[in-house]
Amino acid sequence: MDNYEAVPLTDPASRTRIIGVSSGKGGVGKSSTTVNLAAAWAQRGKSVAVIDADVYGFSVPKMLGITAAPGLVDDKIIPPSAYGVKVISMGSFADDDQPIVWRGPMLHKALQQFVTDVTWGPLDVVLIDLPPGTGDVAISMAQLLPRSETVVVTTPQPAAQRVAQRSALMARKVRLAVVGVIENMSWFTGNDGTRYELFGAGGGAKLADSLEVPLLGQIPFVPAVREGADDGVPAVAADPESEVARAYAAVIDALEAIAPRRRYRSELSISADG
Repeated sequence: MDNYEAVPLTDPASRTRIIGVSSGKGGVGKSSTTVNLAAAWAQRGKSVAVIDADVYGFSVPKMLGITAAPGLVDDKIIPPSAYGVKVISMGSFADDDQPIVWRGPMLHKALQQFVTDVTWGPLDVVLIDLPPGTGDVAISMAQLLPRSETVVVTTPQPAAQRVAQRSALMARKVRLAVVGVIENMSWFTGNDGTRYELFGAGGGAKLADSLEVPLLGQIPFVPAVREGADDGVPAVAADPESEVARAYAAVIDALEAIAPRRRYRSELSISADG
């Protein structure tokens, strides 16, 4: 058995970069973005983990083709992995068709266990797949991991942009650093090479401008992403040279160009004036 070494993500001395992936609503590709970014980062030789904090709508294990249950050594959870990505998720403990009926305190406890009761080993990057919208998990994340950063996933549609803005403002309300916007489903490339903007244009850039953060990248709308999610093979792993893989790589380049935010605080404020 491997000699696992616990690395507390909550320790201010930790050098692990922690990025929450959020969205204003479901259906914009937040989880597929999380999975493909994680797999693409692992392809660069980084040690990567995903915390699936979308407790009600967990999907990360399926998207990575993970069927193995987590292990247990000395009362610590050993996370399963695939494509170089370690994962912890309610999907590893509940059946696919089993609803999770929890209120705020239970959600906080689950996230706390994902953070503190898992033996991750040394990590370069942790991506947290957050539930869509605003709610308790963002508050818990701010309390447990105050130095974490947040990126917001949206689509080009103006309506999606307005909803995503609420998610970003919620993150800022609990003093999480919003570091950028990812626009998903930006275009579809036809067989003739023509780009078709199926869902409009400009939503991601408009959101980034309103938040005064960079647009980290635009991800094209391609069937391979959906097919990969269904088959448990991330699109970046299925074809690392594809158009969509290059788009995810550009997002990682943009994130790596941004110095990690390392703000420490002992209190969390969610007052009306932020």
